[in-house]
Amino acid sequence: MSRGAIYVIGGASAALILFLLLPGWLFVLAVLGLIAVPVVGYLMLDPQQRRRLRGQRKRLG
Repeated sequence: MSRGAIYVIGGASAALILFLLLPGWLFVLAVLGLIAVPVVGYLMLDPQQRRRLRGQRKRLG
């Protein structure tokens, strides 16, 4: 199984557990937080840091 597939399965199972344990509005906030935090962190990088990060991602895959 590829590394990406493992991450997708893990994320889906975490979302299912959150959906079952949290009320609706809190579940939506948690999912948005899990998506928004890495996106905002990536957008805060300057172009040189983004280029370096993309290069590392290509080497890991």
